[in-house]
Amino acid sequence: MNKRIIIAGGGTGGHIFPAIAIAKAIQKLAPQTEILFVGASGKMEMEKVPQAGYRIVGLDITGFNRSSLIKNIGLPIKLLKSYFKVKQIFKDFKPEAVVGVGGYSSFPVLRYAQMKGILSFIHESNSFAGKSNTMLGKKATRVFVASDGMEKFFPAGKIMITGNPIRESIANCKVSRAEGIQKFGLSTDKKTVLSIGGSLGAKTINEALDAGLESFEKNDLQLIWQSGKPYADKARQRASGKSNIWAGDFIAEMEYAFAAADVVISRSGAMAIAELCVMKKPALFVPYPFAAEDHQTVNAQNLVNKNAGIMIPDRDALAKLVPAIIALAKDDNKQQDLSNHIATLAMPHADVLIAGEILKLING
Repeated sequence: MNKRIIIAGGGTGGHIFPAIAIAKAIQKLAPQTEILFVGASGKMEMEKVPQAGYRIVGLDITGFNRSSLIKNIGLPIKLLKSYFKVKQIFKDFKPEAVVGVGGYSSFPVLRYAQMKGILSFIHESNSFAGKSNTMLGKKATRVFVASDGMEKFFPAGKIMITGNPIRESIANCKVSRAEGIQKFGLSTDKKTVLSIGGSLGAKTINEALDAGLESFEKNDLQLIWQSGKPYADKARQRASGKSNIWAGDFIAEMEYAFAAADVVISRSGAMAIAELCVMKKPALFVPYPFAAEDHQTVNAQNLVNKNAGIMIPDRDALAKLVPAIIALAKDDNKQQDLSNHIATLAMPHADVLIAGEILKLING
């Protein structure tokens, strides 16, 4: 009989792309497996999951709003409605297992699975686990984590260190530096800085680059600037006429951008870090300060402690980011040191490890 698995979660690329990678790995190992995604209506998973060829059902759910308590008035009703929709999804699909990857929709789905005694798996991508995952971890069948030291959040016997699943195009990247540079119309003779602000962009990083844009030309550097949609028009306008700057809202083929880059500016979301580890890139991290439990700072600090990255707090980025990335771009020894250390943390086959364990436990 075909096995049926629900994968729940989303909200950002950092949850969606690993979820899709896990789904693909499961179907490579067991092609007859049926997979259904459950996401939050209106979030990016509702677009990205169907693009990857999977069916998705949306829940009308949001998270707890910490900044405006008044906006939480409708939350109990949404949770109740989600519970009944989840109940119907389980009745129709009859899953043998549920995988939660984080995001609003994963909580009600995993909670219901645990109430019904259905196998439940959690993938915690960050170095600091969120409250929902910590709560669900107590009854989970297995908790897949990206790094060591997660016993403070989950029962030790349930933890399996797998790393974070990354996009296949990056895990198996064969693009040369010259091919990457050519893709962006830049020069192979100059050091190249890549700036990525996550799937939704990064306001502070964009403003810091904007303010210091002239410094790149003065220091004979070029920049690949992924700005995100909100800043895209301004970034393109600022880059206009500058042969050393490529600016765009989103880079679909990130393997070319990573191949082109000598050094990288990035937020410190779990997926960005996992991809930088596999690509062995020296990176300067600017953690997003409003991430739940400030987990991006914890992620970045974890790398700094291992001499695998540099960190600048978001509040200091406007003054310090551009000088720091220029200094790193000019310091070949520091680049090599960071590259060597970040490479040791790479786990390029996380998706296969997770898929194999899920299928093993389903099959008893």
